[in-house]
Amino acid sequence: MNTRDVLTSLDNSWERDAILFKIKNGLDSDEIVNEFLIDNELHVKELTRLLRPEDINLLIQVEQLSTCESKLINKIISLNYLNNEEKHYDINVKRNNSSNRSPSNRISLFMINWSNKFVVIALLTISAIALSKQAWA
Repeated sequence: MNTRDVLTSLDNSWERDAILFKIKNGLDSDEIVNEFLIDNELHVKELTRLLRPEDINLLIQVEQLSTCESKLINKIISLNYLNNEEKHYDINVKRNNSSNRSPSNRISLFMINWSNKFVVIALLTISAIALSKQAWA
């Protein structure tokens, strides 16, 4: 088996939707990784056997990229949290002044508060996937 076949097999086994489902159900990231390694032990051993030194350097760079993206996401979340706190205060003040808001206005306020966060996280995730696939290609 060549490196590309092993990577394709491992990539197919690492289903992002399934991983996200496990996270939502409370599994720890270490548990998820350990379960993946156990389920794909043969492919992981084959991959480690096939890796060349330049491949390992590439993996280290991909790990550093992922770390940077993770830190960026954390910074964005914390900045967004602070902005949301200010918005929530303003919204609460307005809500106290006019208590007869319709449900459609509440939905639009929710969408305004969360849509920017969703878009940024989605773009970062897409970027990470694309860069990872380029690195493995």
